[in-house]
Amino acid sequence: MALSLHGGGGLGELSKEQMDASKYVRYTPEQVEALERVYAECPKPSSLRRQQLIRECPILSNIEPKQIKVWFQNRRCREKQRKESSRLQTVNRKLNAMNKLLMEENDRLQKQVSHLVYENGYMKQQIHTASASTTDNSCESVVMSGQQNQQQQNPNPQHPKRDANNPAGLLAIAEETLAEFLSKATGTAVDWVQMIGMKPGPDSIGIVAVSRNCSGVAARACGLVSLEPTKVAEILKDRPSWYRDCRCLDTLSAVPTGNGGTIELIYMQTYAPTTLAAARDFWTLRYTTSLEDGSLVICERSLTSSTGGPTGPPSSNFVRAEMLPSGYLIRPCEGGGSIIHIVDHVDLDVWSVPEVLRPLYESSKILAQKMTVAALRHIRQIAQETSGEVQYGGGRQPAVLRTFSQRLARGFNDAVNGFSDDGWALLGSDGVEDVTIAINSSPNRFLGSQYQSMFPSFGGGVLCAKASMLLQNVPPGLLVRFLREHRSEWADYGVDAYSTACLRASPYDVPCARPGGFPSSQVILPLAHTVEHEEFLEVVRLEGHAFSPEDMAMARDMYLLQLCSGVDENALGNCAQLVFAPIDESFADDAPLLPSGFRVIPLDPKSVPDGPAAATTRTLDLTSALDVGSGSRTGGDTSANNYNLRSVLTIAFQFTFESHMQDSVAAMARQYVRSVVGSVQRVAMAIAPSRLSSQIGPKTFPGSPEALTLAQWICRSYRVHTGGELLSGDSQSSDALLKQLWHHSDAIMCCSLKSNASPVFTFANQAGLDMLETTLVALQDIMLDKILDEAGRKILCSEFSKIMQQGFAHLPAGICVSSMGRPVSYEQAIAWKVLNDEDSNHCLAFSFINWSFVGGEPASVGVCRLSRRGRRVSVFGLCGDAATTTYDGTVVIACGDFGGLECVGRDERDRRHGMAIVRARNDDCVD
Repeated sequence: MALSLHGGGGLGELSKEQMDASKYVRYTPEQVEALERVYAECPKPSSLRRQQLIRECPILSNIEPKQIKVWFQNRRCREKQRKESSRLQTVNRKLNAMNKLLMEENDRLQKQVSHLVYENGYMKQQIHTASASTTDNSCESVVMSGQQNQQQQNPNPQHPKRDANNPAGLLAIAEETLAEFLSKATGTAVDWVQMIGMKPGPDSIGIVAVSRNCSGVAARACGLVSLEPTKVAEILKDRPSWYRDCRCLDTLSAVPTGNGGTIELIYMQTYAPTTLAAARDFWTLRYTTSLEDGSLVICERSLTSSTGGPTGPPSSNFVRAEMLPSGYLIRPCEGGGSIIHIVDHVDLDVWSVPEVLRPLYESSKILAQKMTVAALRHIRQIAQETSGEVQYGGGRQPAVLRTFSQRLARGFNDAVNGFSDDGWALLGSDGVEDVTIAINSSPNRFLGSQYQSMFPSFGGGVLCAKASMLLQNVPPGLLVRFLREHRSEWADYGVDAYSTACLRASPYDVPCARPGGFPSSQVILPLAHTVEHEEFLEVVRLEGHAFSPEDMAMARDMYLLQLCSGVDENALGNCAQLVFAPIDESFADDAPLLPSGFRVIPLDPKSVPDGPAAATTRTLDLTSALDVGSGSRTGGDTSANNYNLRSVLTIAFQFTFESHMQDSVAAMARQYVRSVVGSVQRVAMAIAPSRLSSQIGPKTFPGSPEALTLAQWICRSYRVHTGGELLSGDSQSSDALLKQLWHHSDAIMCCSLKSNASPVFTFANQAGLDMLETTLVALQDIMLDKILDEAGRKILCSEFSKIMQQGFAHLPAGICVSSMGRPVSYEQAIAWKVLNDEDSNHCLAFSFINWSFVGGEPASVGVCRLSRRGRRVSVFGLCGDAATTTYDGTVVIACGDFGGLECVGRDERDRRHGMAIVRARNDDCVD
């Protein structure tokens, strides 16, 4: 019994010791080292892995698996706390640097206010003195004092001509440039006005301002980056790497100075933004030096007869522009990083361009976007890539993807400008000067030797068809985004196939124009984007469908490398661009690129003339031919919408050709560009802010002549075929007829009648758009057979012959599907053919009576695209709780493991893309 009690007491003590050991374990250094090695490989090991660790490491044999689990939990927690502490320290450093920057900016603004107050008082005194005096000398003194004050505001000193061979003369120019630049960067030499939307903060681009009332155009920016000053200076001096409009930059000579600096003589050529103006070049002196506080300065100015210095190289195809004192002030920050001040001040010789295009060269906002902000964004991009904050998929390095973007932009600029020293020569026109054709029979001069495979050995080259036009009241970002997302609205699949043929051994014949082209769909695969998502690099897969044996050769997938920028509609004044080039499936890092695309640059609204002068500037406005009457262009409507913007659209398409096919390719390219221009005009009218909103309320109807005519055809054909009236009342006016049709309670829509393609919708009233859950712009992307269910398609097929013979048919109640995949029920439908004025078949009209959505909006049902590789999917629809963010009418949610979703059916809208209707098995939305 005693033994039993003693044994029991021993077990109790052992259990107590184990309980105490489970609360806290003191690990030896050897045990910690072994656990750290495992943590480096797997921070969250499974239960089996922890047991295996105990068996394989004898030094851990005295530790329970639960204790090891706790150790890993604590280790992960410490790692999380360390990262959070590091992040907060970084944010704190940024805030301290930004606070210092804002205090300096506040001091500068206070000095500017004091200076303005002094000038105001001085001018008041001079005016009072002038008003009290009656002599001409007093008035002359007032004029002279005003001129002196203007010279103080915009100093432009005259210098004696320096000896070109005397380094002391160049150093004097450099020191004067340094002083003037610093007065602009940190002083009050220029009246800066901060740009709207550029709010300072630790993660913002910085403080951006533009000039007001100074010679030329100027922009200023200051911000924070996590790179050291020497690295920042190296990046900024490599201007072609970040300034997309820089064609070349040559350092003709470099002279060291006694203070450790360097003076360089620079010749730079820049591209013209459009085909309607000449390019610019600069002959400048660049001075790099250090200040006493350790800051680096890179300042630059043009060498002219007034400044002195050597004479620059001659230029035949360029207009010599002037760079006023500009540059970069790079200051080190405490704890690492740099504070950058950027000033760009140029005079682009605005008088050498047509008056309608002068806003492009008078806008400080465009200079800020293209040059000043571009430099700051490029440095921030490299800083985040260096720190590992930006990671891209596809196994490509960020530098390679940046090179692709630069090559696309440079290739498009080369096509727009067509410099003769690159081998370009103009081709004769066909009598109409709207499209310019240029050919290059030696493209390797500017494309490089790696492009040799694109051209046949027996002769050939590159042909470029380009055009420029003015657009009225069309936001550039919205237009480019539409061109990007709805390629089928303007592109021809046959022309795309011909462009892609240069990458294969057996090119196609030159395609002929076809009504409607070849139906195709596109899938956009993102590659990379900049930090602020203002520029996207992506691969576009074009998928074609053949309807005849001769189309089989082109009914294959094609790939485009595409660069898109400036699509943010809220960023007023931004340039927008869409550039693309065909690529093959291998897509090597050195893949040849032959870019084509669009560029839209806004014109400053203040430069738009009023009154009779406006008529002289509309000669290039091709969209004026499509104006809807004079009433829609009145000034009252424009001011009511608070939007009066004109922009310049530049289009350039490049094609390869064989020597014997040059004329055929030129004719095809000219016709294609004209077709694209016509499509862009229609798109521009559709997306332009409506001027009729004040007349018909919040839901406007399309008031174009085509819409008015179509409304008449629809109502007249319904009356002729059915003997009844589609609309109630006697509406004689075309406007009233269209308005009544637009607001009709039944869903009325029209679709095309084509023998070689599936019917697509071309028009719908407001009820029809609501039923399809789409917009007028995206309506033409919807096919008729995609919204009808199987029973509806069978009924329509059986009644189609009756519709064509009798003119109409009644369809029974049924179910259709909206563009968002929601079922819609209707009690009855009427289909009739619409006849034009010549009594020819124009389209097919439908009227869905008493339609309604079936049930509520599902909370956890969506449409997903199944990945061909792995189990990752993307859900288009709703998953879990109701989503709140939509884009272009489609909710996009990224889902992770396909095991968390349940397939409940196939989506008939797109079988080729692997679409499926899915439902979440639980209420959780995985990442």
